[in-house]
Amino acid sequence: MTTTIERVTAKAPVRERRPRTFRRHLWSYVFLIPLVLLFGGFTIWPMIASWWYAFFDWDGVGSPADWVGLANFREVLASDAFWRAFWHSFVFSLAAIFVELPLALVLAVLLNNSWLRFRNLYRLVLFLPVVATTAVIGIVIAILLDPAGGLVNRILLDTGLVDQPVNFLGSTSIALPTLLSIDVWKGFGITLIYWLAALQTVPKDLQEAAAIDGAGFWRSLRFVTLPVVLPIAIVILLLVFQRSLNTFDLVRAVTEGGPDYATDVVPTYIYRYAFDPSLQAPRYGFASAAGVVFGLLTLVVTLLQAPFMRRRVSS
Repeated sequence: MTTTIERVTAKAPVRERRPRTFRRHLWSYVFLIPLVLLFGGFTIWPMIASWWYAFFDWDGVGSPADWVGLANFREVLASDAFWRAFWHSFVFSLAAIFVELPLALVLAVLLNNSWLRFRNLYRLVLFLPVVATTAVIGIVIAILLDPAGGLVNRILLDTGLVDQPVNFLGSTSIALPTLLSIDVWKGFGITLIYWLAALQTVPKDLQEAAAIDGAGFWRSLRFVTLPVVLPIAIVILLLVFQRSLNTFDLVRAVTEGGPDYATDVVPTYIYRYAFDPSLQAPRYGFASAAGVVFGLLTLVVTLLQAPFMRRRVSS
């Protein structure tokens, strides 16, 4: 009997503290309400709505009423244009992972050294393309690469590297590599910041101990720095992969998926069916189905990386 009374009295203060804690943090919850409403209205609801609209043949006018079931999904999966666009999106991710990621790591290691003069200035210069407006970059790039008098072609012709102007954005074989290079350049700064943040987590005493033991720069990098930042590196890889796989604004601003859909990616493919004024009637239902399929494919590709990443971390 005594034990039961003691348990009740021990739990009573905890129950009394909960309302007090809630009242003490009431204003914190109030200030979170706008964030929750905006996140629900502009993120959660569009995701749910896109799943619902994908089952209708809907042009965006009125309420969806023409139920077609899985017909939109079957059409997306049977579309060669969709799979070509998905491959282009995947190529953007490959370029980011195998070109942008290691180059950013190399520069981050250099810029993380305190003996390097003006390193903050170098960081600023490399980060500027990230904050630049993509539409402005698209216009400037189009002017620079213009085959009829563009600065890049003038330099190539004057130096004798080419005999005739190169149509960087109008050639089906050159347009995609050109866009890949621009995308790597524009996203390089944010990947560099990721690596710099990861390098800041390496304890100084470990580096000093390695230096005392006679380890040079490369051996310290290989056996001290890289093993410490490996778990964070996996997160960086996922972030870069997701960002590059969803490239839209750059392609839309520079080539709009052309020429002849040579640079078409899944986001521009979806945009074309949902908002292209050249269509007699927008196909919001089909575009929603394409978005759902793309999201599921992205999830599958991401999950396929998990076993490899888990093995790397455990080893």
